[in-house]
Order: sequence, then C-alpha cells, then structure tokens
Amino acid sequence: MPSQASHALTWFDRVGNKLHGAAILLPGTLSLSLMFSTASLWIPFTIAAAFGQVARNAMQRHLTGPLGTWGATNIRFLFGLPFSVVFFALALIATGDRLPWPSSVFWPWLLTGALTQIAGTGLMLLAMNDRSFVVTTAYMKTEAIQTAIFGFIFLGDHLTAAKVAAIVIATVGVVITALRPGGRKSYADLRPTVLGLGAAAVFAISAVSFRGAIIAVPGVSFVTAASYTLVWSLLVQTLILSVYLLVRAPDVLRKILGLWRPSMFAGFMGAFSSQFWFLAFALTAAANVRTLALIEVLFAQGVAYFSLKQPFSLRELVGIVLIVIGVALLIAA
Repeated sequence: MPSQASHALTWFDRVGNKLHGAAILLPGTLSLSLMFSTASLWIPFTIAAAFGQVARNAMQRHLTGPLGTWGATNIRFLFGLPFSVVFFALALIATGDRLPWPSSVFWPWLLTGALTQIAGTGLMLLAMNDRSFVVTTAYMKTEAIQTAIFGFIFLGDHLTAAKVAAIVIATVGVVITALRPGGRKSYADLRPTVLGLGAAAVFAISAVSFRGAIIAVPGVSFVTAASYTLVWSLLVQTLILSVYLLVRAPDVLRKILGLWRPSMFAGFMGAFSSQFWFLAFALTAAANVRTLALIEVLFAQGVAYFSLKQPFSLRELVGIVLIVIGVALLIAA
C-alpha cells in the first residue's frame, strides 16, 4: 500500500529541509544535530493526539450519565464536525491544494473506519462506567497490539519474533491488570475487561481502515488528505448516530443541545485529537501510531489522580508497566 508521504508534501518538506542538520550546541563539547523530516512528524502528531484524546475521553465520561452511552458518543462527532471543516479549510489554504475527489477505493475504507469507530467509542464508554479511568485506558492500549495483528492479517505486515514477544508481554500485563485476587465477583470483573478489549479491537480495525482511506486520496498533500478524510468520517458518523437517536431517543438529542457548552469542548478535543491521528496515519503504519499512543496511559494517570480522584493498586500499576514495556518493544522491533 503506497504511502501518502510519497505525494506532494508542500510546505512541511520545505520547513523540514531548512531544519535538517541544524545543530544545538550545549556547554562543553556536546553537540546535538536536529534531523527533522516530514516522515518523522508522525511522532509529535501522535503525542498531540494522545493528549487531546485523554481530555476528550474524560469529558465524554462525565457526560455519559446525563446523555447515556450513545448520546455521549454522538457529541464527539456532532460537535467535532464543524471544527473538522475549519481544519480542512485551513489545510487547503496552507497547502494550496485543490478540493480532492478520491477514487471508489476510498469509500469502503472510510465507511469501515467510521462505523467501527462508533462501535469502539460506545464500548469504551461502557467500560469506563465499570472500571477506573486509568485501567480502562490500559485495556484500550492493547489496540496497538491488535492493530499489528490486523495489519498482518489484512495487509500482510510481517510479525518478527521480537514483535511476538512484545505482544506476549503486553498481554500478560493486561491479564494482571484485569484479574482480581479472590475472584468472588468474577462476572463483574470480566465484563469491563471484555468491553475494553473489544473496544480496542474495533478501534484497531478503525485505525487500519482510516489509513487506507487517507492514502487513497490522490494528488494532494498528506495534510489535505488527512483533513479531507476526517471531514467525511465525522459527517457519516454524525448522520448515523443523530438519525438513530432521533428515532430511538429524541429526548437525548434535546439534552445534547441543552448541554452544548461541555459538548462543544468535547467535540473540539475530539476533532483536535482525530486531526492529529489522521495526520500521523498519513505518514506511517497505523500500528506504529497506535503503539506510540501508549503515552496516553501516562496522561490518563494524571487525569485520574488530579481530576477524577481514582487511585490505582500496585497490581494494576505492575500490569500497566508491563503493557508499556510490551508496546515499547513493539516499537523497537
């Protein structure tokens, strides 16, 4: 599958060329060379996306009570759509690209990504209602492992022995985090685990699908391709969920409009994080992006401790550390 970075990369390339080889001289004899390139931009893009996603998830979690699972899910799309249109307009202005119209290959990828993201968001919010914010985020980070697996199945990505070892280590971390000593409420403990892992699976499929859609947009920069895909994705998702709520729960739509202030913030953070996810997907494999996104666990710990007041046990911490190690090995492999 061709890389979107092979298309016209516009002003990002020129900036990268100017920065390439620039040196920072530190006291003494130490000199660090800054080697910036367009291809490496997926790293800061992913970090920015992970930060925004934690903020969005925390806000959606607070809105699940008054709006229900699907109402809280819809605010991400409904209130994120206008911001995505602004991002796309800015991309066209900055790059000078023309309005793209992708081939028929684009639409199956887009619809698969949009639908699985809806399902994943709903499962994620259900899981967050049952377990702590940090532990649910740890479950979600198995998405990186599952993305690598789906990449192997659907795209033929090779899994080396080192990657298999990384998957095993991270999976052990998930098991340690999920299991409770004593096991008296096994079903209550199993349900959020299944929900979290299920959400990670469909999010993994969504990530692979969105990358497939982005690189199917020909003749434009990766910035325009990513922004264009995001607009269509949020439009499809908004239509699907809004029609569903209009038919099944019209009172929820009224509540969403009544809570427009916090919903607007959640929508902005959703569009912000998605914009950077899509930019990263345009430049590298989805598995690389979702693996680096493990940094979200650290952000989530800060949110849980300072905002949600949710402590976590030593056993859960050990499990999270193993997940971090596993995903870090996956990157290094």
